[in-house]
Amino acid sequence: MTNNNENSLPQEKKTNKFGKIMKKTLWTIVIVLVLGLGIFGYVRYYYVFGEGVKAGQLNYVVHKGYVFKTYEGKLIQAGFRQPKSGTAGSAAVQSYEFEFSISDKSIADSLSLCSGREVLLSYKEYFSAIPWRGNSKYVVDKIIEVK
Repeated sequence: MTNNNENSLPQEKKTNKFGKIMKKTLWTIVIVLVLGLGIFGYVRYYYVFGEGVKAGQLNYVVHKGYVFKTYEGKLIQAGFRQPKSGTAGSAAVQSYEFEFSISDKSIADSLSLCSGREVLLSYKEYFSAIPWRGNSKYVVDKIIEVK
């Protein structure tokens, strides 16, 4: 019987060593996945993809939402549309609607008093919207000019 116990000890050491390696590998995979998801979430929702300025006539600013009340607005930009190639005609006036969210209540309050006026707004563009930041991936952060 003592011979049987002596043979089982090396097998237990091998199993224990294999278990430690698997545990270490599993923790490494979990850490890499958590870091990967964190980086993905940051880039998708918080990384500023672009910044710019839009000018146009402010259509409206509203405070809406079911759970997260956010400030949303619409800017109407006028421009000229070129006729399609191969057709005769002149350029026609077209409008482009720029829908945006507003992150700061004071900016939203100022813009709500400017409805129908020409405004120049600075905005940041994200890859995706977050419910508590607004419904749009475009977030106005500054009023540059009101005419």
